[in-house]
Amino acid sequence: MRWAGQGIGAEAPGALPGLGSIAGLVRSVTTPEFRGVTFHEVLARSALNSVPGSGMPFNWTINPYRGCTHACRYCFARPSHRYLELDTGLDFDQQIVVKTNVADVLRRELARPSWRCEQVALGTNTDPYQRAEGRYRLMPGIIEALAASGTPLSILTKGTLLRRDLDVLAAAAEEVPVGLGVSLALADEDLRRLVEPGVPSVRGRLDLIRAIREAGLPCGVMVAPVLPWLTDSAEQLDHLFGELAEAGATGVTTLVLHLRPGVKEWFMTWLATERPDLVTRYDQLYSHGPNALQSFRNAFEHKARPLLDKHGFGRASRHRSSSNGVVEAPGPGSQSGWGEPDPTNARFRPRQQPVGYATRRSSSRRAPAPVPPVLPTPDQQTLF
Repeated sequence: MRWAGQGIGAEAPGALPGLGSIAGLVRSVTTPEFRGVTFHEVLARSALNSVPGSGMPFNWTINPYRGCTHACRYCFARPSHRYLELDTGLDFDQQIVVKTNVADVLRRELARPSWRCEQVALGTNTDPYQRAEGRYRLMPGIIEALAASGTPLSILTKGTLLRRDLDVLAAAAEEVPVGLGVSLALADEDLRRLVEPGVPSVRGRLDLIRAIREAGLPCGVMVAPVLPWLTDSAEQLDHLFGELAEAGATGVTTLVLHLRPGVKEWFMTWLATERPDLVTRYDQLYSHGPNALQSFRNAFEHKARPLLDKHGFGRASRHRSSSNGVVEAPGPGSQSGWGEPDPTNARFRPRQQPVGYATRRSSSRRAPAPVPPVLPTPDQQTLF
């Protein structure tokens, strides 16, 4: 059946475990365009998620989707599917929850007198520009609602579909600080097909960076996760950083692979199939928890810093590092690779009576809250 042939009605028979009892489930959809994938459309009760104490410079996120067809073997968000009584492997890749009314709910939440216009981040869990966004078109309404309310926003994505919304993002950037980040962990297309089978090509994401910059917007890049002995050699990093510089990236953040429970099992199964020679080394490297051994992380930082400098991603004094294997090289217009917006961006000019959005308020709307100027130590459980 095609999308157009799906009727909205009562809850579908044989609903997923954990979903059948959740108020708001409208229908479950399958379509030949997404072979093997089921989309579970729900009417969400809330859009804004409070995440205080995450170690990041934002306390609010929005996740239009749960689960992700990118199917990245290493995805940190896999354990979240357990709350739906689904597994963290194929179910995460193939059972996707879609909050079809998320933009309408968001507008109501942003209209509350208690809303303080704090920065909101998208893409910190599942990707808001995964392939299904081409059908559901949830992001334009979300972006417009945030901008109309005076709320700064950031987006991190692997999805080249973001190019569709560049005009919307450019208009939003005239009203509030907007930060954009592209996730690009490796430059080897053959390896990409194995470890990120549902993700757009390396070349497609490099072209996305160029398109964002041509639209006059900053674009950080998240080189994450760096995979030990697969993508972490000096030659590989040098090549990738050079490609990012040529594409116009305005900042880079690198993170060494983080293997939390629910992710480690899935990733190690893949590794045993594709690179059995590395299994013992990974077992040793992650023998003390989800982070790689400190000695490995220190060595990686010493390797990455001069290469980032070589390609113009900040001088040594501008680097920010943490003990969790994070190395950042902030650039103009963005303060990190994941798209943290710069509140001093000259493009941002608050207006008394913004135009261009049918849902915007009058000139009495609140001014956006300032974006924190310094990035705290990232928590890899939030990112990768």
